[in-house]
Amino acid sequence: MNNSNVNEQPLVEVKHLKQYFDINTGFFKSTPLKAVDDISFSIRKGETLGLVGESGCGKTTAGRTILHLYKPTDGEILFHGSPVKTRQEIEQYRTKATMVFQDPYSSLDPRMTVADIIGEPLDVHKMYASKTERRERILELMDHVGLNSEHAARYAHEFSGGQRQRVGIARALAVNPEFIVCDEPVSALDVSIQAQVINMFDELQDKLDLTYLFIAHDLLVVRHISDRIAVMYLGKMVELADAAEIYDRPLHPYTKALISAVPVPDPNVARANQRIALTGEIPSPLHAPSGCPFHTRCPYAQDRCKESMPAFEEIEKGRFVACHRAKEINS
Repeated sequence: MNNSNVNEQPLVEVKHLKQYFDINTGFFKSTPLKAVDDISFSIRKGETLGLVGESGCGKTTAGRTILHLYKPTDGEILFHGSPVKTRQEIEQYRTKATMVFQDPYSSLDPRMTVADIIGEPLDVHKMYASKTERRERILELMDHVGLNSEHAARYAHEFSGGQRQRVGIARALAVNPEFIVCDEPVSALDVSIQAQVINMFDELQDKLDLTYLFIAHDLLVVRHISDRIAVMYLGKMVELADAAEIYDRPLHPYTKALISAVPVPDPNVARANQRIALTGEIPSPLHAPSGCPFHTRCPYAQDRCKESMPAFEEIEKGRFVACHRAKEINS
């Protein structure tokens, strides 16, 4: 987490981003699956924005769309205040924005050595003048993530999950990025290794002046690394605030339920905490409910919640919520 370098000009801005996939639902018939449905937020330079929500809520799709791995259905992505739209702009953007993938087992090519995996972005963007320079840069990147030079000639299958993820992080750092989308980068790792990798993300952020979008479903992990946290539900953004505010005083009913489920190490505090159990299944994004997507499981839902989608608006300074009754239920 890095608060020292927080400027007002956002590094990344996402405006009304939509990502729909056409799903074949019958004879010559397709239905749009609204994986990301009109989300807006910004990330300041040097900041970590955590993006949380249940599986299938659209977090990963949002991250990939922001990097133009998927072509956005609608909306705008700005980097340093400039739109990223044309092929040339996207190519340029990809030398400054990269991704660390969730699964270190499937995201590394088993036929390539570690040196070639880390060096691939350097090859693609022609970022070295000689073979010696390439080799030195690869060893420097390995050193950044705690791997030594003997690892360079090995293959991914010879490493543990934690080491593989370090290789994936070194590959993401190869192009000297300013912005990294971290897509559940520790969820496939043992808990003991998770802490090491998260601390490494923190250290790299301070050392290399990085900005992160950190996607996860584990709220404890997100709290540890994030400056601010955004909460998604069924393709929509429902709350965005400082990490401490989200934990100490969640305003959206869905965020309240998520926070109530986070385990607390103190048994006395845990007993006093009221777990909010949500009833009903998460609706399918193919057949999302009308109005507020959360109304089918929300204990505070009224008729207006079924009829209209609440605006995602700033109800306190730096605090955005999409709920018709947010002020009422938190007063």
